[in-house]
This record gives sequence, C-alpha cells and structure tokens, in this order.
Amino acid sequence: MPRALFLDGPKGPAAIRDFDRDALPNGDVTIRVAYSSLNYKDGLAVTGKGKIVRGAFPFVPGIDLAGTVETSESPDFAPGDAVVLTGWGTGENRWGGFATHARASAKHLVRLPDGLSLFEAMALGTAGFTAMLAVLALDHAGYPDDAGDVLVTGASGGVGSVAVHLLARAGHRVVASSGKDPAYLKRLGAADVIGRDALGAGTHRPLEASRWGGAVDTVGGATLAAVLASMQTRTSVAACGNAQSPDLVTTVFPFILRGVNLLGIDSNTCPAPLRQQAWQALAERVDRDLLASLATTIRLDDVPRWAETITQGQVQGRVVVRVED
Repeated sequence: MPRALFLDGPKGPAAIRDFDRDALPNGDVTIRVAYSSLNYKDGLAVTGKGKIVRGAFPFVPGIDLAGTVETSESPDFAPGDAVVLTGWGTGENRWGGFATHARASAKHLVRLPDGLSLFEAMALGTAGFTAMLAVLALDHAGYPDDAGDVLVTGASGGVGSVAVHLLARAGHRVVASSGKDPAYLKRLGAADVIGRDALGAGTHRPLEASRWGGAVDTVGGATLAAVLASMQTRTSVAACGNAQSPDLVTTVFPFILRGVNLLGIDSNTCPAPLRQQAWQALAERVDRDLLASLATTIRLDDVPRWAETITQGQVQGRVVVRVED
C-alpha cells in the first residue's frame, strides 16, 4: 500500500502512514516515486515555520520528485518512463514528493534526460533546475568580450551552489558571496569568496565602480540593489530568490546608463520546452562525481528530523530523500 509523510495541520504534526491510491490528486499520470529532495522550503513546510502549504490538510509536502510512470492516460508518457516533477505548486497546493506514489498532469512532467539518474535528478532538484535556468538566461543575454568576474550571491544555498559550479564549468571566473565555508565554494569552482556583508548592506549611491560581468542573485533586497549598481556595461543579472528580502530599492541608472539587464527567473511555471532544455543542459554540464559527493541520502522516516536541521541553517550540500521501499 502507498505510504507518505502527512502534515495534519499548518503546524504539524508530521506522520508517516499508509493511504489509499484513490486519495491521490487528479492527474493523467501516476508515478511510483523513487527519490525526492529536502529543500529549505520543505523544511519550513514540515516544521510549520513557514506558510508554504496552501492545500487542504492532511497534506503531503515535498516540492520535488523523480520516479517512473506506473499508469498513464497521456500519449506523451508510458509505463516505465523515468520522469521528474518540480514546480506547478507541487508540495504547496498539490500533494508532493514525500510519498511512494504521486499523480500529476502530463504537461507538468519532464522526461528524465539520458545520462542522468533519478538520484542525480533529485541531487539537483528545484535548486539545480533554477540555477540552470539562471545560467541559460545569462548565456542568452550574452557577456561582453571584456566581461570580468561573474558573481553569485547566496552562494552556499542550493541554487547558489549549483550556479557557482555551472558557471565555473563554463569557463567563467566566479566570485561567490556567502557567509559560510569558503572551502566548500572553492571546491565547487569559485575562484574567490567574499563575505555576504560586502553587498548585504546595499548602496547609498546610484552607481558604484563597475565590476561584475554577470551575476546570479538568490537573495534580493539590498544585496540585489548593490549588485545592480556595480555591474559592468551591458551585462545581466539573473534574479531568482529573496532570501534577504523581496523588496528592491534602486534607481534606473544601472539600466539607462550602463544598459544592465535584470532577468527574472521563474522555475515554478516555466514552460515545458524550456524546462526540458534546462534538464538536458544539467545532464550535459554537471560534474556528476562532484554532485554525488555533495549529496546526503536520507529515508522518508528521517525527513522530520532533517527538516528541523535545514531550517536552522545546519545543512550543507543537497539532501536526497530515498522514498522507494
């Protein structure tokens, strides 16, 4: 019988129990889940420290999942196909990946690219997918011929870590902004690490000395304002997070005097063609040995304890949840 981690209310408790397949949400594809991942957002949901879940209780959290198709009413997928599901409200308003079975719309699924395992897909998860979207956006916008260092803020987080790795693998000199272990970021490929306070206080001037040839910002707020003010001419910032703040107080000068582009990254409702492109790019660009070394595997039963740990900022690297029995 299927089993899942259920939240019985916005503040918990979280408990693992069996359930009937008829309880699964509507969808034309039923998936046997092999792996999920534990993200900061999942930690907030499971511990009740954040208003993540918007669905009715009891509810199954988990914003990522990877598994094989068990049954399908869609011509796009057949039993046995390996698939990945992220975004589209999964684990927020639709039952998520902390269950042995899930049901989803075929249009929300991505076929697992060749060369990437289900485990590796969840070692990347929404964080890796978002990072890849940001890098693709910067690639599409282009870099000046004399572009300097590429910056990643919030670099020790899930998105930031993968962004550092992807940009370094692409040949950029990456500067990571973080308040955590520099050795970890240099292992990912960062050439230099600066403290988050160097940007986190923001700026009082409309423009600073131009330094960055591109940037991935995962924190927003005053940090993003400082980044925009210090971009080189005709460079781009991919914004994909609000860890510091959702507010942005800046001026138009970076845009009208230096031609800076602010690129918004939406991984939740990203259209299917771009979604598939990003996953294919991840399969081609990620150092899979390094990825495996950065991932910790836990069981479904371990999720409540690890959820508490991740919300306290005590987790480094990626946490993969082995869901299958």
